[in-house]
Amino acid sequence: MSKKSRSVLWVGNSWFFYNNGIHHHVRELVRGAAHVNVDYRGCLITISGSGLDWHDFGSYFRPQGLGRYSFDANNEVVINEPALRYDTVVMMDSSQGPLHPKLQPDFDRTVAANCKTAALNGAEPVLFMSWAYKNRPEMTALLSSQYLHAGVANRAAVIPAALAFAGAQMRLPDVELYQADNAHPSLAGTYLASCTAFATLYSGHAKRSSYSAGLNQRTAEGLQDIALEAVEELRSASIIPHAGAT
Repeated sequence: MSKKSRSVLWVGNSWFFYNNGIHHHVRELVRGAAHVNVDYRGCLITISGSGLDWHDFGSYFRPQGLGRYSFDANNEVVINEPALRYDTVVMMDSSQGPLHPKLQPDFDRTVAANCKTAALNGAEPVLFMSWAYKNRPEMTALLSSQYLHAGVANRAAVIPAALAFAGAQMRLPDVELYQADNAHPSLAGTYLASCTAFATLYSGHAKRSSYSAGLNQRTAEGLQDIALEAVEELRSASIIPHAGAT
């Protein structure tokens, strides 16, 4: 793998920003993986309680907008000329967006429009399959179906977090993936989601990364294995594109 910047824009809601943000944990997984020679940059844009249709998605590609400046290791401002561009956009709707009869048409419409906007701006669109509520496991199959359909329809890769969460609940029942609200992720939940994103975006096994987010080694390795298996299960089906980060 040649060294290159892999700039990832994360667009979603509070499920992404819990526990210091999924973009942070993916960055640390990349940094801790000797086999992934990528200069990762991540930007997180979230609106609490939102669906994708709440976001003014086109404005995120405004010239000299996002990425116009950054901070170096000493927290000094660095003006980027030209502004940094994002080559990957990871998008997540609200957990009800793909399922509720009054919201599902908006999900299809917004995903299609956003994927087109991303491609026109040189960014690869990736869909993040959100996980089921802890007390509503039946949501997994419904979310999986909707996100896979959208991935095929829009030639977008899919991060199968819902499948990883379902697998972890079955195989690691003592690991709490949720906050008390049965929806938002615990640190272990965010780590599992991050490992699933890492395995999707970089075709790599998070177990090869030294980063464990402070979880004990046994738990971290178990979540890493489950994340990779969920990603490989999706790849073996060969029905949706694979993320192009190599």
